[in-house]
Amino acid sequence: MSFEILTAGLVVEFTMKVGENPAELLARTPRQNIPVDYFQFYKSVSSVYSSKIEGEDIDFDSYFKHKFMNVEFKADYTKKADDLFSAYTFIEKEKISIENIKKAHAILSMNLLPNSQQGHIRTNPMYVINDKDQIEYVAAGPYIVSNEFEKLMRDVDKLRDSNLNSYEVFYYAALIHLVFVKIHPFQDGNGRTARLLEKWFLIERMGLRANDIELEKNYWTHRVEYYQNIKKLGIEYDFLDYGKSLDFLMMTILAVKEKAST
Repeated sequence: MSFEILTAGLVVEFTMKVGENPAELLARTPRQNIPVDYFQFYKSVSSVYSSKIEGEDIDFDSYFKHKFMNVEFKADYTKKADDLFSAYTFIEKEKISIENIKKAHAILSMNLLPNSQQGHIRTNPMYVINDKDQIEYVAAGPYIVSNEFEKLMRDVDKLRDSNLNSYEVFYYAALIHLVFVKIHPFQDGNGRTARLLEKWFLIERMGLRANDIELEKNYWTHRVEYYQNIKKLGIEYDFLDYGKSLDFLMMTILAVKEKAST
């Protein structure tokens, strides 16, 4: 399969390192017996931990009480996680497309960005700054960002028309996440959108059961490795080496594997 921006170059190595069929791993993963709606619960998990990765001051216990027990908190404490929860609800009913990604971004950024930047591709340079106030990464330039985003979406369309095995589903879901975050098409909310996009692809290919793949919580738990693995590809967009992406691509499936063995 030929792509414009994705790569199949690590599929074989990925498959060998995973070993057991991911679909069987997922089927064997125990489902929690919880006193609330199963899918609502896991969307809450996704929303909280994806928010926490971005530095939001919220914990799951409080959000659970807010969402399922009608415990009141200050609006500022929960509103960004609530927006992200709404975006996760949106993707259950919609297919991945440029317009739908823009809509999902507009939903999750309602309390993050001004209206003029919600769901709109940026037209300015973008530098990702780390917690030491240093440039961590230079994203796709303003003159190519829309084109790069469109390339990625054409590749996703090509995948939609392909008969993927479950190894390839997890591989490409993580790779789409990685490529998207490297393009960084929006002013802010790119990390939240990238993680949502990985979950979205898994849901499209594996059904709603993919909701309980706790990829956001896993990235939060291993956030040091998460950022290190993103950084391994290079600092500037024009010189990225996706041949160094295997450690990142393995993160979600290894978490599934670990959970299936408990």
